[in-house]
Amino acid sequence: MKRTKSKKSAFAAVISAILIFLGVLCFFSAVWYINVYGKVGFDAILYTLFSNIGGAETSLVYGYLLYAALPAVIVTATLSAIILFNWKRRIFATVPSGRKIRVFPLPRAAAVTVSLLLSLVLIVFAAGEVDLFDYIKHSAVRSSTFIEDNYVSPEKVKITFPEKKQNLIFIYLESMETSFLSADYHGGNDVNPMSELCALAQENLNFSHNETVGGFYSPGGTEWTVGAMVAMNAGIPLKLPIGIDANNYGVDSFLPGTATISDILHENGYYQAFMCGSESAFGGRKQFFECHKTDDVFDLNTAKEDGIVPEDYKVWWGMEDLHLFEYAKLKLTEISKGDKPFAFSMLTVDTHHVGGYVCSKCENKFPTQYENVLACSSRQTYEFVNWIKKQSFYENTTIILCGDHPTMDGDFVANNLPEDYERRVYNCFINARATTGNSKNRVFTSIDMFPTILAAIGCQIKGDRLGLGVNLFSDTPTLSESMTAEKFKEELSAKSNFYDYKLLRRTS
Repeated sequence: MKRTKSKKSAFAAVISAILIFLGVLCFFSAVWYINVYGKVGFDAILYTLFSNIGGAETSLVYGYLLYAALPAVIVTATLSAIILFNWKRRIFATVPSGRKIRVFPLPRAAAVTVSLLLSLVLIVFAAGEVDLFDYIKHSAVRSSTFIEDNYVSPEKVKITFPEKKQNLIFIYLESMETSFLSADYHGGNDVNPMSELCALAQENLNFSHNETVGGFYSPGGTEWTVGAMVAMNAGIPLKLPIGIDANNYGVDSFLPGTATISDILHENGYYQAFMCGSESAFGGRKQFFECHKTDDVFDLNTAKEDGIVPEDYKVWWGMEDLHLFEYAKLKLTEISKGDKPFAFSMLTVDTHHVGGYVCSKCENKFPTQYENVLACSSRQTYEFVNWIKKQSFYENTTIILCGDHPTMDGDFVANNLPEDYERRVYNCFINARATTGNSKNRVFTSIDMFPTILAAIGCQIKGDRLGLGVNLFSDTPTLSESMTAEKFKEELSAKSNFYDYKLLRRTS
């Protein structure tokens, strides 16, 4: 009987230790995530947890192990020793009734109760920090027909291409915000580490939320790279319904019910390629483009095959942008010799959080590492654009530079931008086939890039709307302008059966 009681006590201690560990791990994981990524919404966290993370930058993995997992183990061991270990020394306290109770070590039942309560408190705190309760309230519980009511299927819209089709080069600039600009250009920073990109925006076309250089905001479902790519290519946010494995986005299909820019260009005879300097499978990027008719995807692995970097090369997320731009020059030279119009998109990486990657071209002119990396990216992008302008295919090519989403470098934002600053994402249209007198003081999102990109290469879009986006070259108000940005964000975040069963799964 005594042995049975002892086994039960040991079992209760193990279960209590596991509860403590789960609570403590959730606490440190939430703190680590917020410190590294900032407040990006639980949808981004959910997608990250369930998507393909092969090829992730190793310092993030090591950072999590060092600053979340290891502290969780240490704290769990300490608390378990204090709360659960059956110490021989006993400490008693006398209650008002005169009865003595044991306060150390706690009786087993009390220790289990304390462990359970502690775990619950820590888990609730962590959930609040990563906006889980808001996600449940707005995305898991509340339903809306907003997407269904406002979605304009590209398959049902007349899109007319110019007789001579324009090439497209689209560059996703990792985490590039206009917030990094100095106050002279309505930025939130004391210095201007992206002077070349600022100059390009001034010399060409920049859609702005102000009178100078500005950009778009990123609603929920578009605040990380793959979400931003979906928004700009399909005019919808990337939503991950509860119960849907994000890997389902990238195994056999990726939003099969949605027609994207890639699908439209494919139907109109374009050759298309996507390039990044990391492993393209990360987060489902490769699958997204391939499932929507992109002909070739170039990444770290193909760069090794093509001799851009050695077989064993790996820095940061794969290869730094100085190699990426050289690889892009090589492929663009080859592609431009083909007999088809082409659409070439690429994603930079050096300005990824945390702190960016300091390459051999980086200078030390600014107070922080991140600003120096931003400046280096700005210079390299400017040099690449100038290279394109010298090529024979440039006359018939539109170049679009676009940040993918606001930076997730929480420390940099907290230390360098005013708390109430309205952050916006950079964009610049060079050699566009469309013009507008309505590019300033606009309220728009990455979702509006979908029809705007097509208009930039000379397409005429009946109604000037595709997906949930509006062609910014037109005078048609965006959904954000017609219903306020706050309401737009709220409606996008709500559960949508139309999204789940038409766009995500393509059922009849």
